[in-house]
Amino acid sequence: MAKTKKKMPGLNTTSTADISFMLLIFFLVTTSMDTDMGLARRLPKPPEPDQEDATMDIKSRNILFVRINAAGQLWIKDEMNSGFGDIKELRQRAKDFIKNEQNLSKWPEKHVKNIDLLGQCFVTDKHVISVQTDRGTPYNMYFQVQNELVAAYNEIRNELAKQKFGREFQYLTKEEKDAVKKYYPQNISEAEPKKYGGEQ
Repeated sequence: MAKTKKKMPGLNTTSTADISFMLLIFFLVTTSMDTDMGLARRLPKPPEPDQEDATMDIKSRNILFVRINAAGQLWIKDEMNSGFGDIKELRQRAKDFIKNEQNLSKWPEKHVKNIDLLGQCFVTDKHVISVQTDRGTPYNMYFQVQNELVAAYNEIRNELAKQKFGREFQYLTKEEKDAVKKYYPQNISEAEPKKYGGEQ
């Protein structure tokens, strides 16, 4: 009598696709995605058709030029000083320039401005920090420069907040923060990259 082979029961795979789909959805929902990091900048309004170059309206005393060449070297220029500088001194130089506490004729001009919650203030809100890079500028150096400039604004805003409201900037109300920002607006302008020389 011949032995009959027993058939092995097959696995029911009808729901495998459903399970795989559910797992995929689960991982998509629970996995955190990396988000792109960026720098907040306010772009200028488009010029009128008959308007001339807007940069002609900005007095040279109101501009702090910050240049980074392809070798990662930093060049800083205003109406008082110019030359290569160290990243460590950029923050303080920016703060001194923006505040112009002694109302020097070669730094941003001051004028009276009425600001809610602060009253009439003597401000330098027409200042501009112009940042320009070389096409070969190292990213690391570029972000260091941006970090120092933003830190300069943060520090002077914090000083003003404590002076006027007795609290650090982060603890102010929205209205108080707006007042401080009007006193010290963040005016950072980025120009089209150029070739200044240095290592490529």
